[in-house]
Amino acid sequence: MVSDFLTLIGLVLIFIGFALVVISVFLKAKNAKTEFGFVGFIGPIPIAFGTSKEIILIGLILGLIIFLTTLLFLGRPW
Repeated sequence: MVSDFLTLIGLVLIFIGFALVVISVFLKAKNAKTEFGFVGFIGPIPIAFGTSKEIILIGLILGLIIFLTTLLFLGRPW
């Protein structure tokens, strides 16, 4: 029951993200500055790549938040 609800939430979030990407392509200004960032995990350690220092810092902060949230919810011994 709960897993079905979480699956539905995940699918809706994926659809919303895809729709936002498609909309942003159509609304993109011709002279807009585009930046790229990637956050990945090697074990529990977040790593980030990006086209600017600001994007890398944002990626590392988001990675740390994801790591701490995972540790909080899955790291309990009970």
